[in-house]
Amino acid sequence: MSNDVIVSLKKVNLKSLDKTIFSDISLKIYKGELIYIIGKTGSGKSSLMKILYGDTQSIDGSAKIAGFDLINLKPNQIPFLRREIGIIFQDFKLLPDRNIAKNLEFVLRATEWSDQKKIEERINETLDLIKLKEKKDKYPNELSGGEQQRIAIARAILNKPKVILADEPTGNLDPATSLEVMELLKSINREGTTVLIATHDYDIISNFPSKTIRIDKGKFLELSKKNS
Repeated sequence: MSNDVIVSLKKVNLKSLDKTIFSDISLKIYKGELIYIIGKTGSGKSSLMKILYGDTQSIDGSAKIAGFDLINLKPNQIPFLRREIGIIFQDFKLLPDRNIAKNLEFVLRATEWSDQKKIEERINETLDLIKLKEKKDKYPNELSGGEQQRIAIARAILNKPKVILADEPTGNLDPATSLEVMELLKSINREGTTVLIATHDYDIISNFPSKTIRIDKGKFLELSKKNS
């Protein structure tokens, strides 16, 4: 872990339909950290993720990630922001009407890749990393839940992002598959990528202890590894 701040929130407020989700929150996350975000359903874990990947701008304060100002983010900056962050969802969000290679190509083209040869090389390289290259011509419904989540991770790391945001990445998986997915995320983290994981899965926190932040009543409480 370095001393470089990769995520910085200062005095951030977020409201939704006149309900205060966050009030005057501040947070610093450093390059290379792996952080768990925990809290009750509705506490704001997904709202925090949306702030960080630029999906909500109804906030005030100061919010930065990977050098981007999220408060003043312009629409034409979003493709470049998405090059610097990878997003993993609980329900995978793979496109059902195209095969795995085309799912991954879609992401690269959406983030300004245009050279077909380089696109194919990066897809093959990434599928090799997650050990699913033989599935590139399969469609999502032909894969198991664990395989779909590994493809979702591949999609998130295509652009070699500085930060991965994982929203309940093991929520739909059995315990053994959850451990495999976490091993993959840990290996990515060991290469220097910052990883934030919003989760209800306390087993993965026990098996892979790291800094844990609890969201409670719109505030952040940092827990020690031992107590997380």
